[in-house]
Parts: sequence; structure tokens; C-alpha cells
Amino acid sequence: MRVFDDEYRIETPGDPDDEQPARHRTTRSWLVAAGVALAVVLAALAFIRSNDRPSTLTPEQISSTISSEVANGVDAALNVPPPGETVFRTIQPSVVFISAAPDGAGPDEAASGAGVVVDANGQILTARHVVQGATSIEVTFSDGTKSAATIVSEQPDNDIAVLKPAQLPGILVPAVLGGGVQIGDDVYATGHPFGFADSLSAGVVSGLDRTVPIAEGQTLKGLIQFDAAVNPGNSGGPLLNRAGQVVGIVTALANPADEKFFVGLGFAVPIGTAGGAAGAPQQ
Repeated sequence: MRVFDDEYRIETPGDPDDEQPARHRTTRSWLVAAGVALAVVLAALAFIRSNDRPSTLTPEQISSTISSEVANGVDAALNVPPPGETVFRTIQPSVVFISAAPDGAGPDEAASGAGVVVDANGQILTARHVVQGATSIEVTFSDGTKSAATIVSEQPDNDIAVLKPAQLPGILVPAVLGGGVQIGDDVYATGHPFGFADSLSAGVVSGLDRTVPIAEGQTLKGLIQFDAAVNPGNSGGPLLNRAGQVVGIVTALANPADEKFFVGLGFAVPIGTAGGAAGAPQQ
């Protein structure tokens, strides 16, 4: 029974039996809601734990994965170009063919050799004996451009000459000059042996600071000794390190039989010496 006063709202308890069913229904609703909430939480926790747990690979899957990765590594290693190819592609645009003829000489009497472009003005380093005494010098660049050239600087004591071409190719690519070398370093020689243009040979530095007698009683000192094959036509060409940098200018080959072909030893003027003729800083 409920009685309402003008000032106060007074609620008196009614019959206990009238309220019991409502309390039971409320309690059951709360229990159901709590159960549903707990089930949702447990399901979420189970999902999280299952996602955090790393998947388990079978032995067959592990073996297959390893085999696949090894195969990919082998393929990648096989596709890496050999060092010589990289060296050749780096230096080839900078190497020139040199033909030098004395006055009145015919085409078959011209001496030939190699040279390398060393600066943006197109100056070419070569061996002096390739152009010594020539009244006509022609250089051929890697793109086929031909030009007359003149000697602008010489180092007789080091068998080095610097040429200046009258005409430059459309695209000029000077070589990069390297530093010193050590015994055992890989080296590459490029030039035009026996007229076979743009040939590359590989070897190692086999000696340093060598002294070698050459024609007319002259002696060259401080040379790099190497075992990459060089022959007539390589003279004046660059000796290169693995980065394709010029570390020397090929000047001579050792031949105890006095024949003009390679028998195992070549010699180059260090670039620290040869580059000075073209204005490069001494190293």
C-alpha cells in the first residue's frame, strides 16, 4: 500500500509476496548478462592467445623453406658479374687506340699502342716509346671518333707522354685515377694487343719498385711488376685495380728470349708518377 502526502512522498512496504517474483526475475537477468559478458571475454582471450602463438612448421615445410632460400642465394651469386666485366665496362669508354708513324712511313709501318683519357680536356696518357719520333699521330676514341694528336708533355725517364687530340668525341669519359697497389692485388690490363682492340687480361701484382732496362741503354725505375698478359699494342694502356681505377701505365714486358711477346712479366709506371705529366697531383 502506497500513501502520498502533500509534502513528502512516503512509500510503505507492501506484501513481501508481491515483490518476490520481480526480485527473482532481476537476479536471473543479471546472472544471464554476466554470463554472456564472461563468455565474450573468455572468447576474446582465447583468440588473442591463439594469434600470439607462433605457427608450428612441419619438418617437411622447414626443409622446403631452407632449400628454397639456398636456391635463391645460389641464383643471386651466379648472376653477379665477374670483377673483370665490371672493370672492362668502367674503363672501356676511356681507352683510345694510338697509331704513330714517322715521316714518310706507310700504313704498315706505323707503331700502334693504347692510351687512356685522364681529364675533361681530353688529355691522353700513354707510353712515350709508342709515339717517340712520330711525325703523325692519330687517336681513335671508343665511339670511333678519330683525331690527330700532338705530344704536349713528356717524361723520358719514366717513358710517359701526354697527347692532346685536335678533336674530341661527343661524349668524353675520363678515367678515374687510383692509388697505390700492394703485392697480391688483383690487376687488369687493357689495350689492343696485336691489333685486337679492347682486349682485357687479368693477373696480380707480383712485385714493386722494379728496375728494368729498355732500349738505348735507358733504365726505368720504380715500376709495378704484374703477371696479366700484355703484348705489343698494350703499351701505353692502363693497368687497373678491381674498381676500374687506373693504377699504372703499361710500359714494358720482360722477355729473356728477346722476342716481342709476353712470357709472364709485365711492367707499368705507377699512376702517381705517370699522372704528374698530365698535371695530376703527385701521390
